[in-house]
Amino acid sequence: MEWEVLKVLLNQKENFMRTGNASLEKVYDALSSLKKISLSSLESDRTALVIVDMVNGFVKEGPLSSPNALAIQDGIERLLRACTEKEIPCIFFADTHTYESPEFGAYPVHCLAGDSQSLPTDELSRAGSFLLIPKNSTNGFLEPAFAQWLSEHPQVSTFLVVGCCTDICVQQFALSLKTGFNRENRISRVIVPMALSSTYDAPDHDSGFIDAVSFYNMQTNGVEVTPDIEF
Repeated sequence: MEWEVLKVLLNQKENFMRTGNASLEKVYDALSSLKKISLSSLESDRTALVIVDMVNGFVKEGPLSSPNALAIQDGIERLLRACTEKEIPCIFFADTHTYESPEFGAYPVHCLAGDSQSLPTDELSRAGSFLLIPKNSTNGFLEPAFAQWLSEHPQVSTFLVVGCCTDICVQQFALSLKTGFNRENRISRVIVPMALSSTYDAPDHDSGFIDAVSFYNMQTNGVEVTPDIEF
């Protein structure tokens, strides 16, 4: 009986690996065929830049900081400068918690209010102007301050979403934003440049694999994924 159970499990794994490899090939082909989007092709008065969690606690210091987040900072800085020059508004979500945060049951204590970890990096603070919105969860879409900003800017329907982490805060925000507009029967463009979004590496969390699957998931759910933004 034990051998019969083992054979079933082995067959399940073989089938999973076979179908999984075919699916990964589709993911690769879909992402590798994407084209860059030019910033000049977007209407400045209808576009906003959204920077997600490029704070010290994810970029430079603390238990959740990652060299992958640091690696995308220069590109985001250049994009922020370009958007500021074009008078494209920018929203900056900053992970900000108290010790009471239930999130610390899943993640180490990070980005406490009043601590340097919850602040935008100096490089991005100097690069341009933005509305800073502290967020107490992984999904900035839920913050009342963002809902208020949306209501005050009804003409904005195109959003460039950059930052970290691709599979958590970026993906949750991008999909919530897209489906929020869909719910109101409003046309929107939510654009995520792969060169400007990244996640972390860990023993059970390979950034290359996780990024690819997350980008593909966003793309198949209405988010525009592009290799990069040209300007």
